[in-house]
Amino acid sequence: MDIINLEKEIEAGNLNAVKEILIQNPSLANTDTSHRISPLLLACYYKKPEIANLIAEFIDQLTIFEACAAGKFDAATMLIFQNPKLINEFSDDGFTPLGLACYFNHEDIARFLIVKGADVNLASKNGFNVFPIHSAVAANNISITKMLLDNGAYPNVCQKAGLAPLHTSAQLGNIELIILLLERGAEVGLRMEGGKLPADLAAEKGFNEIAEILRED
Repeated sequence: MDIINLEKEIEAGNLNAVKEILIQNPSLANTDTSHRISPLLLACYYKKPEIANLIAEFIDQLTIFEACAAGKFDAATMLIFQNPKLINEFSDDGFTPLGLACYFNHEDIARFLIVKGADVNLASKNGFNVFPIHSAVAANNISITKMLLDNGAYPNVCQKAGLAPLHTSAQLGNIELIILLLERGAEVGLRMEGGKLPADLAAEKGFNEIAEILRED
């Protein structure tokens, strides 16, 4: 069994098949996939937490990025205590530990990282320009978004294509998240590349009442 077979089973969500492959060849858990990330991170990106947890059992030492993506609080805290500089490092695919914790809804890890000095306004280094607040909003997580804003996150930063947090929350139709962002200074007049406003994205998704709220007078 090789890494390509492991990738296919991870993508398909075949827990037992992944387990069988790793039992036969445990070293594959520490082999980068064709996506140039680890099998554990691949499982996280495919939203297969059970498979990610299984793969973790075959890894001697998780990286800070794997720990933050998979929600391994004890491993994440130990790694930061051992090497505090890891807190604002970038993964091979360009994301920070905080960005990964936010995207995968691991509030306890996000809080720990912020307390220990993680930069809440440090964007990904991969061409997408994703800030932690983008990740938290994309995950539809009000608690983490509020935590970031409380600790100085900018509400109007834009990722690739000019997508601001308010654009994403408008697409999701999450009125609580929208209100939070507006209260913290999010601008309804920010336009994406191509000219679309948050109100336009809400209307496209059928959230007409939200679109009206977001319309400029």
